[in-house]
Amino acid sequence: MDLTTLETWLRLEGPGGWIVQVFLVVLGVAVLDFAQRRVVRRLHARLTATENLWDDALLDALAPPLSLLIWVVGLAFAADIVAGVSRAPIFKAVPPVRDVAVIVAITWFLLRMVRRVQATWMRRHEARGEPVDRTSVDAIGRLVRVAVLITSALVAMQTLGYSISGVLAFGGIGGIAVGFAAKDLLANFFGGLMIYLDRPFSVGDWIRSPDREIEGTVEAIGWRLTRIRTFDKRPLYIPNAAFASITVENPSRMTHRRIYETIGLRYADAGRMAGVTADVKAMLEGHPEIATDQLIMVHFVSFGPSSLDFFVYCFTRTKVWAEYHRVKQDVLLQIEAIIARHGAEIAFPTRTVHVPDPVAFGPIGTPAAEPGRPQ
Repeated sequence: MDLTTLETWLRLEGPGGWIVQVFLVVLGVAVLDFAQRRVVRRLHARLTATENLWDDALLDALAPPLSLLIWVVGLAFAADIVAGVSRAPIFKAVPPVRDVAVIVAITWFLLRMVRRVQATWMRRHEARGEPVDRTSVDAIGRLVRVAVLITSALVAMQTLGYSISGVLAFGGIGGIAVGFAAKDLLANFFGGLMIYLDRPFSVGDWIRSPDREIEGTVEAIGWRLTRIRTFDKRPLYIPNAAFASITVENPSRMTHRRIYETIGLRYADAGRMAGVTADVKAMLEGHPEIATDQLIMVHFVSFGPSSLDFFVYCFTRTKVWAEYHRVKQDVLLQIEAIIARHGAEIAFPTRTVHVPDPVAFGPIGTPAAEPGRPQ
């Protein structure tokens, strides 16, 4: 290659000039992408320390879609250069493909942005100890993502030359057919929507249904299924439509937990019953973990088959299941100590056999004498 040919290539003229142009465009795109990645990384390191969650979410969501956008625009420009030389029909598809790729990059950025804001918002509130309604946050995030996807799809169709009005009309007719074919799927979808709106339970709640064998902790609420982790660690996948026809109990939203026990004293301790019940009630009213603003009752209620029964009715301050049992154990042990302090005893099932007349036994091998019969 002589100097004249080299000068022609450097001036981007002659038969090989487009190659140099494409090479310079691709090189410029690579350098620009590398530079934006370093800039975004450094900005992210500085903005992480701020309290504003929007800047962190913005930079986390920006880098990959921005790289895609840079490469799409750069390669489309390089393809235009090649199209000016080859005149191949395939290059007519470059502008619509470029436009759709730009829409995809923007959609990708918005979806990542929504996810990052959602995750950062929940993480910040949990770190501060503030209550977070995960169910509502997940529902809002999903609705926003669905809206972004639908809008992007319509814009992409309009960009490709399709009529949006025609697409919507076809979608209305097709929606009727899909509704008949997938009624169960739609029932589960609307069931999930009702869960999000009514919020009978949220992620993390302990729920159970007396109608079905359902009990456990809610792990996830989807558009079709709700995942519940049972206490033996088995996952239950329940269609959302099922919750529209069953009764659901949510023990996680209890205000208090109840202690309701019946305790029996011996019949021989009947004179001590009044003192025992009075002391038990005083103990409950002074117990630091019993809710004194709730009903407290200790009363003698029945003459049992082998005991005099009184019942204890009160509520604990805690709602935590394990902590409730610790408090209940302490209450029952204190009741037992009160009964012992009064000199009484807790009754247990007994049976007394009354023999109306004395029974006489003769020598071994001799039948016993009958009453009134001479020997």
